[in-house]
Amino acid sequence: MPPTHRIPGRARRTPLRVALATGIALAAAAAATGSMGTAAAADPDPASDTAQSQRVEYFTGPDAHPRRTEVPASPTLSAKDRKKIKGDGDVVPIVEAGPTDAKLDVVFIGDGYTASQQEDFHADVRAKWAKVSAVEPYASYKGLFNVWAVDAVSRQSGVSNDPTNGTVKDTALGSAFFCDGIERLLCVDTNKVETYAKKAADPDLVIVLANSTKYGGAGYNDITSPSGYDGIATASSDNAQSDQVVVHETGHSLGKLADEYWYDDYGTYTGAEPWESNTSKLTADQLTAQKKKWYRWIGQTSPDGGTVGAYEGGGYYPRGLYRPTADSIMRTLGREFNLPGREAMIAGFHRHASVVTAETPTDRAVRRDDKVGVRVADGIRLRWSVDGREVRKARGDTTVTPRSLGVPADGRTHTLSVRATDPTDAVRAPELRSLMTDSLTWRVRR
Repeated sequence: MPPTHRIPGRARRTPLRVALATGIALAAAAAATGSMGTAAAADPDPASDTAQSQRVEYFTGPDAHPRRTEVPASPTLSAKDRKKIKGDGDVVPIVEAGPTDAKLDVVFIGDGYTASQQEDFHADVRAKWAKVSAVEPYASYKGLFNVWAVDAVSRQSGVSNDPTNGTVKDTALGSAFFCDGIERLLCVDTNKVETYAKKAADPDLVIVLANSTKYGGAGYNDITSPSGYDGIATASSDNAQSDQVVVHETGHSLGKLADEYWYDDYGTYTGAEPWESNTSKLTADQLTAQKKKWYRWIGQTSPDGGTVGAYEGGGYYPRGLYRPTADSIMRTLGREFNLPGREAMIAGFHRHASVVTAETPTDRAVRRDDKVGVRVADGIRLRWSVDGREVRKARGDTTVTPRSLGVPADGRTHTLSVRATDPTDAVRAPELRSLMTDSLTWRVRR
C-alpha cells in the first residue's frame, strides 16, 4: 500500500455528500412498474426508497443520452470473500503528484484480469486516465491528481456476458454486462469494490475498469462510502469511447452536477428548487433578476456550443426544469462540460486537492538558512509572509529561505507562511472561489 503522506496541521477537506445515507449497499429508488423497455420503468420515481436495490445510470451508445434503472443491491460479503480480498489488492502508483491529503486520489480497480494480466491492467489504467485527463477542466488541472491502480486478481480473464449473454466468468468483482437484462449496463459487486478501494490510502474517486472491448459502463451515484468517495463508475478497459462514461459520472461524483436529460413520461416538475447547481425552476430572466445559480454565465459562449441561458428540460423532466445549455456532457456523451459545469468540476477538484503542496515538511521547524519550497501549477499566485507581513519581493517564488525574507537572528521563533491562489476566471461564484486559496505555515528557529 502507498504511504499516507498526511500533512500535519492541514485539515482534510470533506467531500460534499449527496446521498441520504452512508454505506455501500445504499437504497436507491422504488421498484418500477411495467416493462423495463419504457422510459418510466427504466427511470423510476426518485422520491421512493427500498433497501433491496441500487439505482444506476447506464449508456446505450457512445453518443446516447444516459438512462437510469434499478438493480439488486450487492449482497453482504461472506467471510470467504473477505479473506480472499484481504490477501489480494496490491496498490500500484500510476501518477504521483504529491501527498494524498494535498491531491485528489483517483483509484482504479481492475476486474477480469488474471494474475498474469496485471501489467495489462496498469497499461489500461494509464491509457484510460490519459483520455479522461485530456477533457477540460481535467486537462488544465492534471497536477491535482494522484492515480492508483488496485490489483484485483481474477481467476478468469474477461467479463461475464461478453461476448454473448450467458457467458460466465469468475472475476474478483463480478462485473457483468446485460445487468438487469440491459446489454450495455456493466454492473459490479459494490461491496467488493469498497473493500478493495479502501486498500488505497485516501480514495476520492473510484473507477472499476473491466477487462473488455465491449462498449458499456454504469454509474452508482447514490453511494457515499465511509472511505471518503462518492459514487462508483464502471467502464470497459479497451473500448475507445468508454472513457466518456467515466467523465460523465465524475460530473456527478466530483461536480455534484445533475443530469441534464429528460424523459417525456416524467411530465412537468412541480417540486422544490433542485439543490444541484446546473438545474433550476427559474428562467434565464429570473435567474438574473434573483442572482441565482449560473446567472453569472448567462449570455456567455459555452465550450459545449451556443450560449449559456436557461433551456427547458433537465433533471429527467421535460417541463418545469431548466438547464444551462442545449447539450453538454451531462446530457449527451461526447460533449463538453458547459461553463457552469466546468466551474462546478474545478470546485469539486479543490474540495479534495490543495492549491499548493509543501515540498518542505510543515510539521517541523526550519532554520533561517534552510530552503523552503512548495509545488504549484502554472499560473498560481504565491504570496510569502513573515509573522503575518507580506514580503512583496518574494511574490511568485516557489523556493525561499527565511533569511532572504528578513527573518531576524534574534533567538525567537518566527512564522513563515505562503498563501496560494488560483486566479482562474472559470470559477466566478464567491462561495466556490473560497476553495481556490490555500496556505501553508512553517516555524522558523535560529
